[in-house]
Amino acid sequence: MTHDLRATQEFYGALFGWEFRPGPQQLGPYVRALLDDQEVAGIGQLPPGRQLRIAWTPYMATDDADATAEAVRACGGTVGVGPLDAGEAGRLIIASDPTGAVFGVWQAAAHLGTAVVGRPGTPTWNELVTLETASVVKFYQNVFGCTAEAVVSADFDYVTLCVDDRPVAGVHGVGQALPRDRGPHWMTHFEVADVDEAVERVLDLGGQVVRPAWAGSFGRMATVADPEGAAFTLVRSHTDG
Repeated sequence: MTHDLRATQEFYGALFGWEFRPGPQQLGPYVRALLDDQEVAGIGQLPPGRQLRIAWTPYMATDDADATAEAVRACGGTVGVGPLDAGEAGRLIIASDPTGAVFGVWQAAAHLGTAVVGRPGTPTWNELVTLETASVVKFYQNVFGCTAEAVVSADFDYVTLCVDDRPVAGVHGVGQALPRDRGPHWMTHFEVADVDEAVERVLDLGGQVVRPAWAGSFGRMATVADPEGAAFTLVRSHTDG
């Protein structure tokens, strides 16, 4: 969700090579981002006067958005939008977990979601950055029925959420390193062919560097933000061929 839809399309189009087509307008002006005519993301425009944080929002799949909304509330979370129909594409809610981290939930109909992954310009991983993992992981397990695998380390608080033994997201407890101006939040990772080149392109396009490039466990990474301040992480995965 952004304030300036046209400028945001120009930024991500130049950064990732995305093209755009209109999508469901239930929440206002909205476009779907395409890479080689395959859908990879969506960008919506906030209504005038809505001063919400500009951010990428991951959507978790569900077979029943209404039941998931009830589960979110029962487990201490908050439903901010929905459940509502997005035309014939599907049904959605936007919610937050008990720590305040915002996420979406998608019950697919005509639109399943991201159509291609693993290539430069596609979302490749979502990670919840939070104070500590223990309590909030139980929320996602109870709401979505996923399992959790913890990294055994004395100084690294990290849990991988899995569905059918397949890793689908991470939860990273960073303690006092959690940004006070953001609080707990979901971070979307996008695959790129070259992290350093992509960082330079972000700067040229009016974005900024949040965390300079580093060698992470998944590959080389850097956290950046678009001109409106939406933060995301660039990654050149070890596994990318």
